[in-house]
Amino acid sequence: MPEPLKNLFNHDVISHMAKHFSSHANASCGEGFDIEIFIEIASKNLENLELKQRSAQIMQAMKHCLPDNFNLAADIMLKSLAAEHNSDLSQHADLSLGLNGWAIMPMAEYVGVYGQDDFNTAMNLFHAFTQRFTAEFGIRHFLLSNPQKTLSTMLKWCDDDNHHVRRLASEGCRPRLPWGMQLPIYIQNPQPIIELLEKLKDDNEEYVRRSVANNLNDIAKDHPDLVADTLQLWGKGASPERKKLLRHAGRTLLKQGNPKALQIFGYFPAQLKNVILNIEEEVVDFGSKLPFSLQIEASSKKKQLLMVDFAIHHLKANGELTAKVFKWKTITLEHGQPLLLTKSHPFKAITTRRYYPGVHKLEVLINGVSVGLKSFELKMNVE
Repeated sequence: MPEPLKNLFNHDVISHMAKHFSSHANASCGEGFDIEIFIEIASKNLENLELKQRSAQIMQAMKHCLPDNFNLAADIMLKSLAAEHNSDLSQHADLSLGLNGWAIMPMAEYVGVYGQDDFNTAMNLFHAFTQRFTAEFGIRHFLLSNPQKTLSTMLKWCDDDNHHVRRLASEGCRPRLPWGMQLPIYIQNPQPIIELLEKLKDDNEEYVRRSVANNLNDIAKDHPDLVADTLQLWGKGASPERKKLLRHAGRTLLKQGNPKALQIFGYFPAQLKNVILNIEEEVVDFGSKLPFSLQIEASSKKKQLLMVDFAIHHLKANGELTAKVFKWKTITLEHGQPLLLTKSHPFKAITTRRYYPGVHKLEVLINGVSVGLKSFELKMNVE
């Protein structure tokens, strides 16, 4: 069993933060730093808190123990940092020589919440933080309060020598960043974000390009046509690296069967015959798998590039069905060669879904179009 993610904020991390803040407090402001109070506040009821709750509690300990003057607090935080990283950042960082890794998360949040009156100092801190972990959550406070000035700074970061800073320029402005506050202004009008991503689409680091792809994928959830147009434009003369970015950026559009996105990647309406979808077990016990197969044959004499996906229509508590699309296979179908595909889908406990007993449905989609739909019953084990 892997260690819970929340345990990345633990007593050891809190103690190191207290130690480094204390060692620099006297030099920065001539005031002492109460290590015991900091640890007491940051550690209160720690075992019962989730990751973001732990981070928020550590931030409150910082607010209580650091100087009220933000510039003095900023100086302490800056001097407490470890040397900057030039490679991928580790989640399990050595804090003995300075703060980095997950310890940065509550620090960036502190700056986002309490640094609003000192824009330049806050931006300098985010620039430093992201080279030790990330500042993608903290900077969103500024994108909400002062979007134009903040985005202007992030546009400059697109040319920074450090790839972690360039990545922050993209990751920090994702409209629907997981774990992060949403950015309504860019959900409504993402064009300024597209202009920023344009500068990073051919970055020499895949770490940055992947963030660009994820940002575009976020935007596609609200503006599919805009992203489809962007994919088409960026696809002209694209390098292999950019083509990989575009494919990752278009994943939601492809799952949704967006016609323009499908054609951009070479998926045209499939010409098929003798399509047969079979479910081996019409009753599936929770904890087991649903085995199924698809038989297809081409009705066209030309080769066809096919993207085969399947959707499970999950039964919800209110009796309605909600589809979740899964990737299955990408194939080239030749004329005159019947093809049999097999798959099994597990039904097991996961943190992101609650299952309910009853009739569910399996649907297979080829190039975004449904080619088969079958019902099956999910039985839940009752202790």
